[in-house]
Amino acid sequence: MSVKKNFLYSSVLTISNYLFPLLTYPYVSRILGVENIGICNFVDSIISYYVLFSSLGISMVGIREISGARNDKKELDSRFSSLILFNLITTCIAVVVLIISIYVIPRFYEFKELMWIGVVKLVGNFLLIDWFFKGIENFKYITNRTILVKLGYVISVFVLVKEPSDYCTYFLLTCLMIAVNSLFNLLYSRKFVSINVKQIELKRLIKPMLTIGFYNILTSMYTTFNVMYLGLVSTSREVGYYTTATKLHSIILAFFTAFTGVMIPRMSFLFSEGDMENFKQMIGKSLNALFAFIFPVLCMTIIFVPDIISVLSGPGYEGAFLPARIIMPLLLVIGVNQISILQVMTPMKADKYISRNSFIGALVGVIMNVTIVPYLGSVGS
Repeated sequence: MSVKKNFLYSSVLTISNYLFPLLTYPYVSRILGVENIGICNFVDSIISYYVLFSSLGISMVGIREISGARNDKKELDSRFSSLILFNLITTCIAVVVLIISIYVIPRFYEFKELMWIGVVKLVGNFLLIDWFFKGIENFKYITNRTILVKLGYVISVFVLVKEPSDYCTYFLLTCLMIAVNSLFNLLYSRKFVSINVKQIELKRLIKPMLTIGFYNILTSMYTTFNVMYLGLVSTSREVGYYTTATKLHSIILAFFTAFTGVMIPRMSFLFSEGDMENFKQMIGKSLNALFAFIFPVLCMTIIFVPDIISVLSGPGYEGAFLPARIIMPLLLVIGVNQISILQVMTPMKADKYISRNSFIGALVGVIMNVTIVPYLGSVGS
């Protein structure tokens, strides 16, 4: 399938990932209120951290491994089986550590009901295997499946979430959405690949999985960690402000992320074939697309932040205005970062350089969080 068609499907997929929540978020934010929204987002950030540790680098390594063997069924089965087993081991460890943490860390125990619901998301993410379908460039299936499941999610939210006390139901529906997607994936993947325990090769995966996983964990120090740390040292209301501010930023960035996600398997293929001319041309096109998209959007959103958030979340979220304006310039920074990391350095297997740079960023991120967030709350984050 061509890059243009893959980009179209990936764009529809990415837009749906934010369009459907946009249909529910104005409703949910008004029903649950900023406090309960903050609680759900705080717990979700914790679960996302365990998901991060359980998946390590499989989102990138998996695409790279599968795309390199998609024309060889035997090798495809071997790589798929190895990736699944590796991810199963890390997920089991993450689940055990999460359960222990619930009863050891007081702040986690305070929301133990939601934390146990989060286990569904942790296990469901292991079975999601979107990396496989991206590796074989079957973006059409991913898009159709996601839209179907999210449509069911939206209907369920409007039917079942009626009062502020329904925040547990809302979080359960969010986690079940991952689980249902995983079930569809497992059933459909049997058409393309099968598990073969005799062909498993874990040794070749250890270094790239740990290296890329280390990069993802470091990157989270200035993404996911912000929400978790804010919830630990501040209030659920501040978490609500921060996550509302970053939701707008994430929605806009998602449009460019759709393009980046499509390019990973194609860039990996071009580099493996030694086609450096087309490889460099693709990089140039990606940068041009980023600059043409980001600059006008950046100016408009900074100016109209109060109006956008008021429409998105309703009254009571005025504390999100300033954090949203502060975070918007990151659209450009993250866009360039996605091109350099995902489209260039990942296909070139320059994993150690990715980790080295991320360590510096993570160190700065943690120091700034510890120094500023206890005093400035969501603005500090």
